[in-house]
Amino acid sequence: MTTTPFTDILLIRHGETAWNAVRRIQGHLNIPLNEAGIKQADALGRALATEKLDAIFSSDLQRASQTAAAIAQYQHQEFTQDPRLRERCFGGFEGVLYSDLQEKFPSAYQDWQARNPEVRFPAAESNRDYVGESMREFHARCLGVIEDYAARFPGGKIALVAHGGVLECAYRAAKHLGLNAPREVTIFNASINRFQISGSTIKLVQWGNIAHLDMRSLDES
Repeated sequence: MTTTPFTDILLIRHGETAWNAVRRIQGHLNIPLNEAGIKQADALGRALATEKLDAIFSSDLQRASQTAAAIAQYQHQEFTQDPRLRERCFGGFEGVLYSDLQEKFPSAYQDWQARNPEVRFPAAESNRDYVGESMREFHARCLGVIEDYAARFPGGKIALVAHGGVLECAYRAAKHLGLNAPREVTIFNASINRFQISGSTIKLVQWGNIAHLDMRSLDES
């Protein structure tokens, strides 16, 4: 019986945006990197310059594709955008400060805090059809795309540049955490998170590496 070799996957969260800095929910909204995020992306690209990546894939949202572009520049290769790597759709929560959610959406906020994996976010006021994804739907989307790319590059090494929620789904799968379990890790902007994946088996190798983001490297970039 032959087994599929593990694929090394670097799951990377995009650099900082102005909305990250003030804790405003982004979801599918297309927010670019701020000045700090641009520096973080460049430092990230330099940190990975000596690693041979077989391919680079990115969410099609600006903040992720800008980060992927910095990695691709130092790798001397192109990257490919994939909307399946987008952040979770938060529906009407998008564009709202975290601190205002409880007052603006009291019932939906309670459901979110209870981590009910079946509950979707409320629709946006400007578009009643724009309803957010449930945690179960989002988790299935994220694992599906990650496993898809692992199967395409058996035994290889690739980078997937995405969002905090996508990284959290991979972490939960590797740690066998339920979808309603509290988050137990910090998800840093421009962090390197290493996994090995074969089929539906996902192993966490390294989490939250931001050594490349020390202040000296940012000041010099």
